[in-house]
Amino acid sequence: MPSKLYGPLLFALMLAAQLLCASAAPVEIEPTDSPAGDTSGGGEEGSSDLLSESQPWNSMLKVLGNHEKEFVEEFKGQAEYHMLDNYKISSLPADCRDKSILSKEACLRRLVEGLQTYLVLLKHVEKEYPSSLHVSQMKISIGQLIGEIKAKMRNPGQVTVLTSSQEEQLLKDIDSPNSFHRKMTAHSILLQLRNFLRDSLPVVRKRERARVVWPAGLMQPSIPISR
Repeated sequence: MPSKLYGPLLFALMLAAQLLCASAAPVEIEPTDSPAGDTSGGGEEGSSDLLSESQPWNSMLKVLGNHEKEFVEEFKGQAEYHMLDNYKISSLPADCRDKSILSKEACLRRLVEGLQTYLVLLKHVEKEYPSSLHVSQMKISIGQLIGEIKAKMRNPGQVTVLTSSQEEQLLKDIDSPNSFHRKMTAHSILLQLRNFLRDSLPVVRKRERARVVWPAGLMQPSIPISR
């Protein structure tokens, strides 16, 4: 009689032990195929879709934030930083602070066209400072930023692109036989690029974070605040 009871009991204990071991073993998850570029549910922690928080944009502002210090170290006793105002390039497109730019689409188009122009002008800076890593990094960042902006546009194909002859003329207009003037022009380009990025950022941020625009004459409904 006892043997008949111990048999099922022993079998139950062995089965429980096997289940316990199985639950402690590492579980291997089979990789699932995901379409290329599918970032749903992933991405870097803390990443933002806001253009005003773009990594290339902010990294360029950080690099250009040291421009005045680098200029002073290079031109000790030869030139003052404010002298760069005499080397401004008048053909540069205006930024989004222009009051005639009313729509977000027009603002984004203005940004792309401006960045494309600076991408050409950086060739002059690169020619004067061929060993500068900052210039190479900024060219890459500008290309990335242009891509991010176009991705947010409804009609990116409407962006005006400089022709090769226009690019050549732009670089020809700022060239000079004087080495000092060429370098001052190069620094002026960096200064104007910094101002372009810095001044456009709050405009873009304001447009991105704007609330619903209520038609003139209508009062925005008040929302009761629970106490």
